Amino acid sequence: MRRLFFALALTVSAGGAQADAVDRLRVFLETTKMLRADFSQTVMPKSGRKPQFSSGSMAIARPHKFRWQIEKPYPQLIVGDGEKVWLHDPELNQVTVKTQGAALAGSPAALLAGEGVAALEKSFALKDAGDKDGLEWLEAVPKSTDSGFEKVRIGFAGAELRAMELTDSFGQQTSLVFSKVEKNPALAASHFRFTPPKGADVLGE
Repeated sequence: MRRLFFALALTVSAGGAQADAVDRLRVFLETTKMLRADFSQTVMPKSGRKPQFSSGSMAIARPHKFRWQIEKPYPQLIVGDGEKVWLHDPELNQVTVKTQGAALAGSPAALLAGEGVAALEKSFALKDAGDKDGLEWLEAVPKSTDSGFEKVRIGFAGAELRAMELTDSFGQQTSLVFSKVEKNPALAASHFRFTPPKGADVLGE
């Protein structure tokens, strides 16, 4: 599960027929500079093992900054400060850090925290995925074969974010449902910074 969370933090050629999907994402990006929401996550392993559940909160400050706070069942924190991505496991008192850089471009996080549709189309093929469960869905397929994901689906109610579905390279599916969504809330810059706790074991770059 940790690998999936980290890939999410770090990890569509649309023709005229796909204009609706691209426009929906474009409106979201153009009108959302900051976002805060609660989430519930379900991971369905391909092997038929029991699904895994987690929940917490997330925040985005475009471009390229985000905070992913996993609260249950085990606390974890992922912070992207625009230069580096930090993963903190408080139970292990361990921090993993990676340079954010170009790695964000091909990741699911880029679909929400990226610079815009034009930049996204360099890394993803976008297409309209129709209606399901009362939402309009956009499908994003990474152009890079080493992104770790086969596809990402984003569910909108109009221009409002409501859900994401991710299928990784092993066929494992992850569903995210967002609630208490706040668009353009006032968030302090410190919300997107991270300092390793005293005594923590820091791994990575």
